Amino acid sequence: MTIKDFDIIVASEKHIDFAEQITIEMAESAKARGTGIAQRSPEYVANKMLEGKAVIAFHHDGRWAGFCYIETWSHGDFVANSGLIVNPEFRKAGLAKAIKHKVFGLSRIKYPDSKIFGLTTGLAVMKINSELGYEPVTYSELTQDEEFWKGCRSCVNYDILMSKDRKNCMCTAMLYDPADKQKYEEEKFKKIAHKATLLERIENALKLRSTKILTIIGASALIHKLFD
Repeated sequence: MTIKDFDIIVASEKHIDFAEQITIEMAESAKARGTGIAQRSPEYVANKMLEGKAVIAFHHDGRWAGFCYIETWSHGDFVANSGLIVNPEFRKAGLAKAIKHKVFGLSRIKYPDSKIFGLTTGLAVMKINSELGYEPVTYSELTQDEEFWKGCRSCVNYDILMSKDRKNCMCTAMLYDPADKQKYEEEKFKKIAHKATLLERIENALKLRSTKILTIIGASALIHKLFD
């Protein structure tokens, strides 16, 4: 089984019947990991589908395969790609990575200026996030929206989070800042442009030197011809 066996699309009203199955699998997955995630109701997940703020995956035979949704915080300044889940029947096929890439792209289209962040305990998710351009950050760089942190109440590590004044917990915080990425790309372009200009100057200098040498050789040949 490969990623080519799946269709990954933006969820819509056509998919709300899968909401309950998705939330059950989310809860079971969190329980198996022993870490916990913010619990979401089938109604919440269905609403994300209706808003066009979710990505869903299906096997070519029609079975539900995976899901992830978008949340916004601090009046849209921050975006989170939350609730990533893959049906156990289809794990180890690269589906989690493909879904993350899809929902990340959807987030960038819908909220191009927003910072995209995530809290995770999974090494696989951290690796995918790194590939997308996320960087590890302190909790202070995340949204301070109280509604977001209320979502952690259903996590088994909530007491740890609160005992540390929300400064850190079992999850690793990761952030994609489009402003930083744009600045990086601009600096990268400047360096490339500088190198190109430098190479052009060197090339022109070599051409000028070659021209001078040819001129001298030509003049020398002419002198020899005159005196022969």
